[in-house]
Amino acid sequence: MPTSDTLTIAGQTLQSRLIIGTGKYPSFEVMKKCHEASGADMVTVAVRRLDLSAKGEASLMHWIDAKRMRLLPNTAGCYTADDAIRTCHLAEELGMSKWVKLEVLGDEKTLFPDVEETLKAAKVLVKEGFTVLPYTTDDVITARKLQDIGCAAVMPLAAPIGSGLGIRNPHNIRLIRDIAKVPVIVDAGVGTASDAAVAMELGCDAILMNTAIAMAKDPVRMAGAMKKAVEAGREAFLAGRMPKKLYAATPSSPTEGKIAPKAA
Repeated sequence: MPTSDTLTIAGQTLQSRLIIGTGKYPSFEVMKKCHEASGADMVTVAVRRLDLSAKGEASLMHWIDAKRMRLLPNTAGCYTADDAIRTCHLAEELGMSKWVKLEVLGDEKTLFPDVEETLKAAKVLVKEGFTVLPYTTDDVITARKLQDIGCAAVMPLAAPIGSGLGIRNPHNIRLIRDIAKVPVIVDAGVGTASDAAVAMELGCDAILMNTAIAMAKDPVRMAGAMKKAVEAGREAFLAGRMPKKLYAATPSSPTEGKIAPKAA
């Protein structure tokens, strides 16, 4: 990927358009190797799932290269705006970051976001000076409202969290990209490298993923594959694909100078 084609969120530049998570890995050692293979320079951490009593190698934070990777604490496991706001305050008190991935869930089975509670929390957090990256549905109106509140990005799901189903509604993702004046980051639902490439080809600015890498048979290799897919999808978007046609009306080979068959 050209070095000049960087991702900017809230005035901060990221070299990678892949944001990676920290959950579900078979071990901290594997997680660290995946972070390295992915090339990501932002990592999300579920604040409510941190074991604050763990020290040294028993602590998740020990395995994150905080000098290279920007921390993005998230509010995973929160079901109300108030819980999410408290979790963001806790992350700040722990010295993690005032950048937050806002996640307010509305259902334990699907893990779909509660849009009303998400909007409520976003309003408060933006006013308090947090840089808010909200997980949301693939609804254009909700994305616009989050943008208008002052969120630094909008993060529509491609499919339910952890499902690996890929981009279920590419039309809506394109609509969000068309109206958004802030980065659009696909969050949740990517299952494999081709899904990541499709998301980037749609014009998304970045992808946040965890399960697709952590639950792969070879997580480290999948992390490398996702890195390449995000880069390839971005390059394809910038290049501009050829128009789709029912028939190839123009031959790809030249016809001038073609040797004519001999007459019988």
